[in-house]
Amino acid sequence: MKQFESLTDEALALLYVDGDNKAFDELLARTQTKLFTYIMFVVRDHDIADDIFQETFVKVITKLQEGRYTDSGKFIFWLTRIAHNVIMDWYRNQKGEHIVEPTADNDLTKLNTDNILDTYRENDIVNEQVLLDVKKLMNALPAPQREVVYMRFYQQLSFKEIAEITGCSINTALGRMRYALINLRKMARQHSIDLVFCE
Repeated sequence: MKQFESLTDEALALLYVDGDNKAFDELLARTQTKLFTYIMFVVRDHDIADDIFQETFVKVITKLQEGRYTDSGKFIFWLTRIAHNVIMDWYRNQKGEHIVEPTADNDLTKLNTDNILDTYRENDIVNEQVLLDVKKLMNALPAPQREVVYMRFYQQLSFKEIAEITGCSINTALGRMRYALINLRKMARQHSIDLVFCE
């Protein structure tokens, strides 16, 4: 749709709010692959990803029609946050996995953020081969941990951006990364995969 080529996603969203359905069609065409890839990476099941994708866009349409979107940032971040919430709702309805998870009394605010940020910088954590091995183990991680690893390493988002999208604090995002690394190491040992993390 050539008339929309020069418009940002945010402008398209506002046009749709004003009643332009073709603007929404263009917005969907621009964002659906990226959003579905994110959902699929987290849930690892095509049928579930389809359901979550559809539910996400139902929520997006509802929120837009109710005027609950303002151009206050990147539309894709807003969209991803809605998808994240739909995914978390779906996981809450599933049985928990037997894997290390933070406990309710685990106070992540005591983490030294500066040291953790230094520790978990992508270039300092893993090399290219380790990333390939990590990808093979991702299926077994709980969704919140898998999501943070995906956003950090594959979308190259900062922990601040991850926290904003997932609606948690930076320390919680860092904590999820920490537990993900613990679980990945544990699974690597069980499967005799040599993961050499740079710490």
